[in-house]
Amino acid sequence: MSIPAFPILIVDDEKNMRISLQDLLEGEGYKVKAVESAEGALELLNHQRFFLGIFDGQLGGISGYELLARVRQQWPDMLVMMITAYATPSLAVEAIKAGAKDYLSKPYAPEQLLHAVADCARMFQLTEENASLKAKSAEDYSIHRIVGDSPKIKELRRLIQVIAPSHATVLILGESGTGKELIAGAVHALSSRKDKPYVRINCAAIPENLLESELFGHEKGAFTGAIRQKLGRVEEADGGTIFLDEIGDMSRPLQAKLLRFLENGTFTRVGSNEELKVNVRLIAATNRDIIKAIQENEFREDLFHRLNVMQLTPPPLRGRGSDILQLAEYFLAHFAASLNRSIKGFSPAAKQQLMAHHWPGNVRELRNAVERAAILEPGSEVQTQSLPDFQVEAQLRRSSNMVAAADKSLDETLAQFERDLIQNALETSGDSLTRTSERLKITRHALRYRMQRLGISGGQELGDEGSSNQSDNIPG
Repeated sequence: MSIPAFPILIVDDEKNMRISLQDLLEGEGYKVKAVESAEGALELLNHQRFFLGIFDGQLGGISGYELLARVRQQWPDMLVMMITAYATPSLAVEAIKAGAKDYLSKPYAPEQLLHAVADCARMFQLTEENASLKAKSAEDYSIHRIVGDSPKIKELRRLIQVIAPSHATVLILGESGTGKELIAGAVHALSSRKDKPYVRINCAAIPENLLESELFGHEKGAFTGAIRQKLGRVEEADGGTIFLDEIGDMSRPLQAKLLRFLENGTFTRVGSNEELKVNVRLIAATNRDIIKAIQENEFREDLFHRLNVMQLTPPPLRGRGSDILQLAEYFLAHFAASLNRSIKGFSPAAKQQLMAHHWPGNVRELRNAVERAAILEPGSEVQTQSLPDFQVEAQLRRSSNMVAAADKSLDETLAQFERDLIQNALETSGDSLTRTSERLKITRHALRYRMQRLGISGGQELGDEGSSNQSDNIPG
C-alpha cells in the first residue's frame, strides 16, 4: 500500500503523547502535523488538507468529540480516529455514530494503531480513486465532445444545457450512430446528479426474458438459476440516472412495468410482492421510427408520452455540412496521438471524398473511417487511398431506397428521389439556396421552382453570402 500524499493531523494536549504518536507514524513513512488543541487544529484545517485526524477525546477548550462533529460537517472527506483514556462502550458507540472511522482506548499497542491507520489510508485511497474515475467519466461525457458548429448541433448543445439541470425524463430519437449515448451522458454530467451513479442498459443486447430481472432485480428462487437475490439496475442507479438505450426493442409487457415505474418510481423485483421505491432520472433512446412502432402496436403510446417530456433529436451526419470535416479532424487528432503518428490533416481530395459520402452510419461510420486512415496513411496528410472506397456503404443506401420505392409508381419514385436529393443538398449547404443550387448545378430560379412543386420548405434567400462565409470559417 502506498502512503497517501496528504498528512495526518494529531490533536492531543499531552506533549509526550503527541511526540510518541508523531515518531511512530513518521517511522512508517506518513507525514504528520501535531497540535495541542482543537482550536489549533481548526486553524490548520482552514489552510491545509489532511487525509486523517487522530483526536484525543478529552481536550482543554473544545473537546475532541466536538472537533469531530465540526470536521464531519466542514471537511466530510477527512477520516477521523478517536483516542481516549476514558473509554466506555457508550462513548465508542456515540463516536462511531458521529462519524469516527475508529475508536481506540489508551493504552493501546502500537501495532493496533498502525493497523487502524493503514485501514484509513486504504479507505482514503479508494475514495480518491473513485472520485478520479467519476471525474474522468464526467469528462468522457463532456458536452464539448459533441463536436460541430452547424446550427442544429449548436441548438442541440443549448437544449442539453437547459434540460440537464431539471429532473425531467428525456427521450432521444435519432438514427444509429448519431451520438445518442454521448448526449445522454452529457445530460447526466451537467445535472445535479452528476456525482451519483450513471447506469446504462442496452435493451437490445439483453434477452427479453432476462431484461426485467436486469432492470428491476429478482429474489432467490424466482426462476431457474436464480440462486441468490439480485439487485436491479434501477436500485444501483438510486439518486442518479439510468439510460435505457434502444428502448424501442423492449417487449410490451415490460413496457407496462416501466410505465408504472415512471409514474411514481416504484417497482417489484421478479419473484417478490414487496413494492420498492427509488429516486432515479430516466433517459431513453431509440433509433426506431417510434411513431411507426406505435401505429403497428409494437410500442405503447402512453409510454411514449410519459418518456417524451423532453425530446432531443441529433441530426444525421449527412445534414451537418462542414461538421463532417470538423469531426474528421477531431477523430484524426485522437487516433494519431494514440498511434503515435505525425498526421496533421486531410488532403483536399480526401476532404472532397469525405464531404461527398452520404454517411448512412453517421458519426460512428466517420470515426471508423478516420481510424482506418490513421492506421494506413504512411505520410503526414491523409490521402484518398487511405480512406474506404465506400462501395459497400453506398449499396446500403441504394438498397434502402429501392425497398422504399418498391410499391410506388415511376413518377412517384422519381419525385421522391428528387425531393430527397434537394433536401439533402439543402442540409449539407446549411439551408443556403445559393450553395444548394451550385451543388446541384442548377439556377436558383430552377431550384425554387422544384422546391415549390415538391412541397419543400426552407432555404434562405437573404443573407446567403454571410451565412456561407460563416460556414467557411468552421474549423476543419
